[in-house]
Amino acid sequence: MKMAAVLAITLESAALCVWAQDTRTVIEPRIPPVCSSVAAKLKVVDGKTLAPEDESKADTQRIQQALDACPAGQGVELKVDGANRALLSGPLQLRAGVTLVVAKGAVLFASRNPRDYDVTPGSCGVVNNGGRGCKPLIAGDNVANAGVMGDGIIDGRGWAQLEGQTVSWWDLAQQARTNGHQQCPRILVLNGCNNFTLYKITLKNSPNFHVAYNGGNGFTAWGVVIDTPKAGRNTDGIDPGNSTNITITHCYINAGDDNVAVKAGRPGPTTNITISHNHFYAGHGVSIGSETDGGLRNMLVTDLSIDGADNGIRIKSNASRGGKVEHVVYDDVCIRDTKNPILMDTHYSAAPTPNHDHVPLFTDIMLRNVRIEGQGKVTLDGYDEQHRLGITFDNVVIDDLKKIKFASSHAVVKIGPGPVNFKPEGVDVTVEGSAGQGAENSCQAKFVPMPSTAVGN
Repeated sequence: MKMAAVLAITLESAALCVWAQDTRTVIEPRIPPVCSSVAAKLKVVDGKTLAPEDESKADTQRIQQALDACPAGQGVELKVDGANRALLSGPLQLRAGVTLVVAKGAVLFASRNPRDYDVTPGSCGVVNNGGRGCKPLIAGDNVANAGVMGDGIIDGRGWAQLEGQTVSWWDLAQQARTNGHQQCPRILVLNGCNNFTLYKITLKNSPNFHVAYNGGNGFTAWGVVIDTPKAGRNTDGIDPGNSTNITITHCYINAGDDNVAVKAGRPGPTTNITISHNHFYAGHGVSIGSETDGGLRNMLVTDLSIDGADNGIRIKSNASRGGKVEHVVYDDVCIRDTKNPILMDTHYSAAPTPNHDHVPLFTDIMLRNVRIEGQGKVTLDGYDEQHRLGITFDNVVIDDLKKIKFASSHAVVKIGPGPVNFKPEGVDVTVEGSAGQGAENSCQAKFVPMPSTAVGN
């Protein structure tokens, strides 16, 4: 009977993995044929920026005209021309079926002029309490089958002093810690863009989020490198939301906020997500939330390393924006030197509102083949007795229990059938099952160096 029970749990776990993911069959993308090329006319200075006299020589019009004229199924290539490797742009609009290709060696620098990004006059490059005041560098609005690809770099220069001001985009973000909202552009904002593809591109130094994907069916990020330091506050890596069929795979992400944050706000839901074969470094880990009031279900995270982040596996929400998060599987995850390797947080403090009628419920959450190295804190926080956290640990091992703190409340925790070397305790915490024997998840060769994103000269 014991063997039968173990077999039943194993089969149930396997079935959970099958449907908790992108329903598409995702294969490695290909760069499409090029319809036209836009050659660089500027040089890279100090390996990271442009000469002051080149800051007014924008290529925005040349690039946009090429995108507008390109037939669907083809791409516009930004390319090196001899010693000239840099292009400069303000906001661009993608077109249906057209791919922007940044070729190897080429760098697309974002303009430092806030006026280029104004939604209304003077709305960008300030701290205020208004809505979103900046256009993104690259926008996609209901353009199907488009993409951004190539071995080149898109650099938002979030660190650089803004034209006509004495602060950078990142300085504005720091100022907004105490009051208001920083009005800074994102690199990519994609709304209603079905079957959108990011492939191989390097994104760095974003003034705000690197990639926001909303309201679409079919998003693939494959082999993308994102690199922004901790100094870049609110510089999330990839944030998909209110969408279905999402795959983020073979990516390397170092960011100043969430490496990946899956949003699930209203109207929702957000469904069918695969996050596989990735490496995360500094940042806030692989997150769900904080908006979950639209609901999220069917998400698989597999073959992931998280090295040196503030958070590892995190689901965050609160009673002003909470909803149901269910059928989420984390399988084959290695976490090292992370402040909060596991953080289930239904009382997330950021951006609360006076309304408390959207209570979060996290249930059918499974962690399997997870290993934690170094010190940190494991938090299992259900909201209350009516909204308990439902979580399963199967082959979840902490290398040194003395280095890990625990905080648990309002949770139903299932243990096994694989090894688990801890037992959560706390107010209204129930533990079911028992740990078994088996090989612990190996993290050998999981932690690899972040690829270099140096621009060069």
